[in-house]
Amino acid sequence: MSSEMYNPAHPGLVLQDYLEGHNITQVAKHIGVSRVTLSKILNCRAGITAEMSLRLSAALNTNPSFWFDMQGNYDMAQARKRKRPRIRPLKIAA
Repeated sequence: MSSEMYNPAHPGLVLQDYLEGHNITQVAKHIGVSRVTLSKILNCRAGITAEMSLRLSAALNTNPSFWFDMQGNYDMAQARKRKRPRIRPLKIAA
């Protein structure tokens, strides 16, 4: 059985909990991004990049890989849900 989550939460939902009680405009300014950029993440319309992971980790005293890995897990779960063509393994010359 795989240890991967089948339907992990978008990291923006987790970030909402971290930022509860904070003014989004002020947080965006604090980390050096636009309010629109932060709002898109919080509303699950954009992902967390490596750069954003570094900014969030500095502001929230978390590990950058926490945010980046969460985004990767979410992206992988979404990709697995989409239909894709059947791809056979390549034959590798020995």
